[in-house]
Amino acid sequence: MKKILSLGLATAMVVGTLAGCGGNKPAETTAAPETTTAAATDASKAPETTAAGGTTDIVWWAFPTFGVDTGYEQEVVDAFTAKNPDINVKVEYIDFTSGPDKLTAALTSGTAPDILFDAPGRIIEFGEAGYLVPLDDMLDELKSDLTSQSLIETCVGADGTAWMYPISSSPFYMGLNKEALEKADALQYVNLEGDRTWTTENFVKMCEALRDAAPTQVPGIVYCGGQGGDQGTRALVNNLYGASIVGDDGKWNISENGVKALTLLKSMYDSKAIDAGFDMAAADELQKFQQETAAMTFCFGTSSEITYASDDFTQLSVPFPSESGKPSLEYLVNGFAIFDNKDEARAEASKKFVKFICDDAEWGPKSVVKTNAFPVRTSFGDLYPGDEHKAMLASWSQYYGPYYNTRAGFAAMRPLWFNMLQQVFNGTDPQAAADEFNASANSN
Repeated sequence: MKKILSLGLATAMVVGTLAGCGGNKPAETTAAPETTTAAATDASKAPETTAAGGTTDIVWWAFPTFGVDTGYEQEVVDAFTAKNPDINVKVEYIDFTSGPDKLTAALTSGTAPDILFDAPGRIIEFGEAGYLVPLDDMLDELKSDLTSQSLIETCVGADGTAWMYPISSSPFYMGLNKEALEKADALQYVNLEGDRTWTTENFVKMCEALRDAAPTQVPGIVYCGGQGGDQGTRALVNNLYGASIVGDDGKWNISENGVKALTLLKSMYDSKAIDAGFDMAAADELQKFQQETAAMTFCFGTSSEITYASDDFTQLSVPFPSESGKPSLEYLVNGFAIFDNKDEARAEASKKFVKFICDDAEWGPKSVVKTNAFPVRTSFGDLYPGDEHKAMLASWSQYYGPYYNTRAGFAAMRPLWFNMLQQVFNGTDPQAAADEFNASANSN
């Protein structure tokens, strides 16, 4: 039986989790052109189980994880249809701004699509609320081929039911403006060798050097005006002194070292070594980085490297700084969910299509590369031969931290996080702000 949408789920859907770093930013480039959506089904109408000729009609709602306006979705649909003429797949493109609201409306009105390409946070919420088809049979077949068994926890709910079928993953990290750092003599504090790990001490020195050089841009912006890309600010706080957002008891917890990090960031804000984006989410901060009004971003990733690319300066990718020099990175997993529309034929057709996108010998690797991330399947091997940058990013998987986005209360925790940051930058004692966060986050 489907549960009524909880406040947490509704909140999570209003914010683009998949966007990761670009979740709340309206952008002209996120909407697909009309010519590419001509084949899309009307969202207010559920597709018929079978069409003329005995075909099964299914609908795929696609966020632009394969890139913006590439037409790749239709390419893979055409390839699948050529091999499976009895299944008709219609693509509807949704963006990170209006897409979450569209999903909410579809779920509440009973007009959900059959397939959604998204990230674990939202997908697991959908599954736990009773809106999805379990994918245990598919995930069981994949387990022996996974690059890391830890990926399993990103696909299952609290009771172990598989709600997502993964295709690719990649880390979240920081981006730096190389030329800005060089002008400020701040590049000396950044490790550009090996896996580029570096320390909190050198991070502070870099920010102070950028500040003292008095360039036209601020050193960096700790955005705290919304949930979009909030994993970046949590990674910053958690890494500076080796904290974690989840305690040993499994509860949400800003620990003593987290408070120490908040205290440091407040002092850096007071000294203008960093800025606070009270009205910004990650997409706004990334845009400032792209426009060279900020010398760094705390929400870089393989997709934002493309979306916020610039020919005007060199973008350097680095892991988050830590006191020990060993980071703990957040990471993204891309995958598919299948909605339970009470039609076995559509569910089975949807599973077949999802497996084609992810597992087909030709189109599986192509699809992974289109996400600009790394395969979750060992059998796919290295899909970026000779690319030293991709090899470095892939090596950072050794620094992946615990995956908490599918924990109970995640959606409710997120607004508390950026509100807590605002309080700290507005002068609230970091310990008091952390205590309030911990109590509120665990109140449900």
